[in-house]
Amino acid sequence: MAYDPNNIFAKILGGQIPSVKVYEDDKTFAFMDVMPEADGHVLVIPKEGAENILDLSAAGMAAMMATTQKVAKAVDKALTPDGILLKQYNRAAAGQSVFHVHFHIVPRWEGVPMAPHGKVMVEAAKLEPIAAKIRSEL
Repeated sequence: MAYDPNNIFAKILGGQIPSVKVYEDDKTFAFMDVMPEADGHVLVIPKEGAENILDLSAAGMAAMMATTQKVAKAVDKALTPDGILLKQYNRAAAGQSVFHVHFHIVPRWEGVPMAPHGKVMVEAAKLEPIAAKIRSEL
């Protein structure tokens, strides 16, 4: 499948769809997942158009990983979870549902189950206070 420049993440990057921004630099963008598996679930995407890590340039991958680590550290400081889960899917058979490469940063607490992946949408008003806490640690 060829990269679709009209996918939802490309539209978020282009400002056509709103998002709750956590972090941005010249190569990457991090924002709150509107269908979070846990409070503080953040997505990190490269600004480079690539369907998955198999299509992403080495420079794009390096930038995305650096931002993923930076934001994960901020999530850890802001929310003090018991653990941090990083997830990344490549192609539909592996569970990828948005075909713009991205990492999930999901804080985890002992005994607290995760919500189902991509099933329950929450309002930006609920996500913004959590994003503000994470941004304060960047």
